[in-house]
Amino acid sequence: MTGPKAPKDPTAKGSSFYISRQKDIQGIPMPDGENIQFIFLDQLRLITFAKMVGNITDEDMLEHLKTAKGFLDMVAGVGVMLEADNPDQTIDFEMRMYGKTSIESGDKVCVSCKPDGMEKIIWLDDYIWSDENSVVGQMRFKFEEPGQYATADIKLYLREGFTAPDQEECTEIDTQSPEYKAILERSIVSMGNYSRVKNVIERAKHGEHVTIAFIGGSITQGAGAVPGHLMAYACQTWEKFKSAYGKNVRLIKAGVGGTPSEYGMIRFERDVLRNGTVRPDLIVIEFAVNDEGDETKGLCYESLIRKCLALSNDTAVVLLNAVFANDWNLDERLIPVGERYELPIVSVRKGVVPQFYLKPDTGRVLTKSQFFYDVFHPTNIGHTIMADCLMYMMELIDQAKPVKDIDWRTKEPVFGTTFENVQLIDKIWKNEKLHFLDSGSFTQTDTDLHVVALDDCTDMIPQLPNNWQHVSGSEPFRVKIHAKAFLIITKDTASEDAGKADVSVDGKKVLTINPREVGWTHNTPWILFSEDVSEDHTVEVRMIPGDEEKKFTILGFGIVE
Repeated sequence: MTGPKAPKDPTAKGSSFYISRQKDIQGIPMPDGENIQFIFLDQLRLITFAKMVGNITDEDMLEHLKTAKGFLDMVAGVGVMLEADNPDQTIDFEMRMYGKTSIESGDKVCVSCKPDGMEKIIWLDDYIWSDENSVVGQMRFKFEEPGQYATADIKLYLREGFTAPDQEECTEIDTQSPEYKAILERSIVSMGNYSRVKNVIERAKHGEHVTIAFIGGSITQGAGAVPGHLMAYACQTWEKFKSAYGKNVRLIKAGVGGTPSEYGMIRFERDVLRNGTVRPDLIVIEFAVNDEGDETKGLCYESLIRKCLALSNDTAVVLLNAVFANDWNLDERLIPVGERYELPIVSVRKGVVPQFYLKPDTGRVLTKSQFFYDVFHPTNIGHTIMADCLMYMMELIDQAKPVKDIDWRTKEPVFGTTFENVQLIDKIWKNEKLHFLDSGSFTQTDTDLHVVALDDCTDMIPQLPNNWQHVSGSEPFRVKIHAKAFLIITKDTASEDAGKADVSVDGKKVLTINPREVGWTHNTPWILFSEDVSEDHTVEVRMIPGDEEKKFTILGFGIVE
């Protein structure tokens, strides 16, 4: 290859810092036929990336990242470097601003890249930017084919007057080192009464069929793992368990992104028990980073635990507490529940966080940027560490002497048992306590739903497809029930054609639901009433005045008799 006779002088790049280092990305099939990996930067995520990956501590620089204007005032260019096994494919990189009026009203810039390890820089002054831009919203990578993989390094080049600190090099992670084992040891909060877990291990070792189930949020679903159906901590734990104890093991992976145990307890029979066709031997519960949204602040979590334990006298339950990049989880709230029922408990926060703040030569195994894919989810190695923490506990239990099981029902609840027997109701799964149901103008079925991949499959399964959707009209949805507690599950959306609805119980309004508040397609449960004894009640859902021609979806209900 020959070069130009008079090559241009190189553009001065200036100081820079990373917001992504060797991030695994994959072409995920979308409903419109495109294959995209999203990386969200709004809601202060960009600031977290700057701290976590770029080692930025300067408060003025972090303040600039809060708004689109501040970003453009500080950042001169965005460097994109992609690598893949097939460097001849094309991957489109897009950076989107979110607008002040709506997400869609912001600017975006897109460049095509070859994943050959060469850096392509987007110089921001080459584009005209609107005053409508509010924040830097997201990066997205569009692949030619579904399932294609690459790794992405993204660097921000700074304007004159701004200086980034030296960028730390990524080091190889030694999973055989004493420091790595120390992570696993710290993660064990309690082995509890491990009789049931030990029994499952023994049965697997003797060739019996056992089923391991995982229920939780997006981390259990596999977010941040590439590919999720192989690298999610649940899938890795399953494979490691089979390798250690026996091949005749079934996986049930039932993670749903962005949802707390309040929703998990309602969908338990459908997603874990598969409507009565599956009886898990071991259930791992992971809600320690999702349950801030649990309006009962622990009661739903305890109810889910009791629901799992009540399946049989042999059902084993293990609690797994994940962690966010800001070192946060709900250990302090949830660990006491596990201790009350003497359950094995693993805290990823206790395992990995202390070593984040050590120097490489004083015990640090990996950095935050290596553990976290984004501010909420682990990378592949992060998922591996979660699986290894679980398997380290299994190993300890396997080696421990047998113990006698306890009667968990004799334990005084920490928060309560109100929702232990909650059941799902939708268009198909009705309940004898439903005295009357009139769908009013909620007559359609919504097909634009939150979708998740279950087990070790890649197929995206719609959540709660047997729903009631309002499209047009003013007639309320009305149901008469006999219950002591009742919840409604509604769909969240970013769609501008969605409207608000008032929900009333026995003629008294209890809440107004705005489906656009969360900003993405997602499911939210709401407790409508919770009482000591079952009574007859009438629940009504009605579009607010002015929104009669807008959409609203009731996904289902949870009932406690």
